[in-house]
Amino acid sequence: MSDETVYAIASGKGGVGKTTTTVNLGTALAEAGERVAIVDTDLGMANLAGFVSLAPDSTTLHDVLAGAASTDDATYRLADNIVAIPSGTSLDEYAETSPEGLREVVDDLRDQFDYVFLDVGAGISHETVLPLGLADAVVLVSTPEPAAVNDTKKTIELTERSGGDVAGLVLTRTRSGSDISHDDLADRLEVPLLGTIPEDPATRESVYAGTPLVVFNPDGPASVAYRRLAAELTGVEILGPDTSDGGEPAGEKSATQTVVETVSSDTASNENDSDDGREAAPDEVSSAITEAESDT
Repeated sequence: MSDETVYAIASGKGGVGKTTTTVNLGTALAEAGERVAIVDTDLGMANLAGFVSLAPDSTTLHDVLAGAASTDDATYRLADNIVAIPSGTSLDEYAETSPEGLREVVDDLRDQFDYVFLDVGAGISHETVLPLGLADAVVLVSTPEPAAVNDTKKTIELTERSGGDVAGLVLTRTRSGSDISHDDLADRLEVPLLGTIPEDPATRESVYAGTPLVVFNPDGPASVAYRRLAAELTGVEILGPDTSDGGEPAGEKSATQTVVETVSSDTASNENDSDDGREAAPDEVSSAITEAESDT
């Protein structure tokens, strides 16, 4: 298993599949038995809020960074072994946050979970750069498109300036038969190529179903690629789905895959009791990802 447990998932350009990558890496590891936390560190344009079906007065990372709540208060269970800490969507709350408090949040989660994924906002801002230096390693996400690759160069520079380390590049929406060399793109950026995620119609379908792709269509090419990427990145053995003995077929969800509940750190780490949980509404989950990554 890798010594790296906190990963920043970053991109220089929006709409390349960063949040989708974050959610599916985390879900693949959670299904393998690892305890995973996903943190939406995009304080200005929150993407993960829909995953926890937040009420207007729900606690978010904004409250934590404003000193009004603890990390535990803003932690919500997504399914067995995986929780999320969403950012708020209110600009007034955003104005009251102190991004420097993110270091303490990451330290808290590092102690409680096997893996922590920081979903980093695109662009250049203080709250975008900060997670790049807090993580053990930064995973760069890009499509093969020239504009996205060029913007990735900026993320590499920001990572270096923040004192962070780049784990490598993940290329999404790749197509077989393309004359674009993925290895050449990584070489051009002078970073390792961690993996490629092929174009897969099930990706968009999983968004509208409100289910991570690796659960919605576990045998699909993109799901297989995400599980392979998770194993490559962490060293955790991640087996493919087996539905021959009564397992759930692609496209169906178990109750534990939709239950969402606020949990304390002890519950998040040690318990899977969902008696008081509430279901995440698929339309809310879908809108969160669709708005952030409408072209994935």
